[in-house]
Amino acid sequence: MLGGAGILLGVSAAPAQAAEVAYATECIPPAISGLPPVQGTTKVEVTAPAEAKVGDEVEIVWKFVQAASKNPNILDLGQDTVQPTGTLKAAGAQTADIAMQGPRQNPPIPKNSDMKLSDMKGKLKLTAPGEVTLTPDAYNINVNKPISTDTKCTPKETVKPAATIKVTDGGGGPGGTTGGLPTVVPTLPTGVPTDLPTGLPTGSSSPSSPDPTPSESETGADTGGSSTGGGDGGQTDFTGKEVQVPYECKTPIGDKEATSPVQINAKKSGGGFDLTVQFKKSVMDSPADIPKDSVKPSMEVVLGGADKGTVHVEGPANSEAIKSGDPIEIPDLTGTYKPGANGESTLSPGVLTIEALGTTTTCTPTKAEVSLTLDTTEQASGASGGGSAGSSTGGSAGGSSTDGGLAATGAEDHGSLKALGLVAGTALLLGGAVFTFMPGRRLR
Repeated sequence: MLGGAGILLGVSAAPAQAAEVAYATECIPPAISGLPPVQGTTKVEVTAPAEAKVGDEVEIVWKFVQAASKNPNILDLGQDTVQPTGTLKAAGAQTADIAMQGPRQNPPIPKNSDMKLSDMKGKLKLTAPGEVTLTPDAYNINVNKPISTDTKCTPKETVKPAATIKVTDGGGGPGGTTGGLPTVVPTLPTGVPTDLPTGLPTGSSSPSSPDPTPSESETGADTGGSSTGGGDGGQTDFTGKEVQVPYECKTPIGDKEATSPVQINAKKSGGGFDLTVQFKKSVMDSPADIPKDSVKPSMEVVLGGADKGTVHVEGPANSEAIKSGDPIEIPDLTGTYKPGANGESTLSPGVLTIEALGTTTTCTPTKAEVSLTLDTTEQASGASGGGSAGSSTGGSAGGSSTDGGLAATGAEDHGSLKALGLVAGTALLLGGAVFTFMPGRRLR
């Protein structure tokens, strides 16, 4: 009986072997991130049977000993949000591209820490006797929250085989080269552009209420559009002029400078005015799929002249998901201005805030640019500097001790504002996405 058992053991497949290989790797973050390619070293341990016979379907395990880069200092990656896929090259007695895939399982990965990737597995059906070598090739990293992003990593040198299977002739017929896993290696989505977006989303081309063509006396010149105020003879709609606003932006990926064309319009409502702030011209396409209700813009309109303070205006969140390649538009920002002084009061675009996917980008004008001038009559609890700004659409405005203007720093030569650019990607991959204003050149 013991002898028979020995014979049975002798003809069974040899135990699995594990071997490690390291190779230079280039990882390409999603193009929308603006991050440059990352050069690093990937260390992989491949486990496979030392021996098997023709007709066997063997399982192979790819373990990441070291990814090519750390998670950069941008976003923390949540638990179970990262999934690797890749290709293992079979050569020698038979050739095949073996599809490898790992589960979406990972511990939380803080910013600026080592990547933690799950083990990938694949299957190969052996079709010919001889030695079959197994060599790691390209792999892809997917993060599914808050949106799906991919980073593609490829070898930059000839990779040595990590394991070898000795295949004996077991009389089995030829079979497929892979098991049940797909043979196509996932790659970066084709809808992601290769460069950063170059325009600013814009709202509707007309304000929320009809705007009659203003006369020269109504629109003004350097001081912005003006109204005839209390002596307006029944005029209710006032159109401001489009002004180029230089911004300094605090974004989740650093400080940026940009310029955006903005226009402020007003409609008389009792003793106050309903304001509409529009972002003009330059439309951009979405660089990736954007979930519904994920973007919320708002602004503090700065008062000057006779009145002081700010008026809070805001736009609705995107009511529908935006597909990659579809245009992104900044909706009209609306709010109510309740004057706190008699005389000519000016309105200038102020601090702009974008809340998106749990992140905040704040852009502050470096120079006051008056878009509209109104003749105002003081109202009870009106603006008149020093109070608190209204905090919701339709709320009354209050002062914020802004002196009616912002410091002029001469930032006049910034490139056009490339707003709401989707930042996705890290040196190896990005686990999230945020909306931010981008400069006129690629982010480094």
